Amino acid sequence: MTKDIRRSAGAAGLLLAAMFHVPAQAQENGAAAKGNQFCANIADAASDARFALQKQALADMEKEIESRLKVLEAKRAEYEEWLRRRNEVLEKADETIVLIYSRMRPDAAALQLTNMDDEIAAAVIAKLNPRIASAVLNEMEPARAAQLANVITDAPRREKNPVRQN
Repeated sequence: MTKDIRRSAGAAGLLLAAMFHVPAQAQENGAAAKGNQFCANIADAASDARFALQKQALADMEKEIESRLKVLEAKRAEYEEWLRRRNEVLEKADETIVLIYSRMRPDAAALQLTNMDDEIAAAVIAKLNPRIASAVLNEMEPARAAQLANVITDAPRREKNPVRQN
């Protein structure tokens, strides 16, 4: 009889296991279905969030590009102003004046140009033949020659020590 009870208990256990196994598979399938449904439900929200992040990144890039364009426009305007000033300075030196200074001795021309306005003297020197201009600048005081060279190149003026000492 113990054998029969054991067999009956074993059969009952198998039957119970089979009964609980089917709901376990059903629960696993249900859990997978719920997971898929959850993913499907949040897919729109996730894509919306991703879209919002991309939109924000594009807006930030657009602002940076706009700020860089403003900087470039400011630089362009600065260079146009520099070119305009340089052309004005060069126009101040009349061709006849340049011809007169080109025929003078370098020491006499240097003395005359030293006493002139910076822009006019620089314009005359800039229009002279480079050989003559270098001879005239060589005859000037170094500080004055450097000051005129700065005007010619439109370099900023220095407050202290206009001549660079090495």
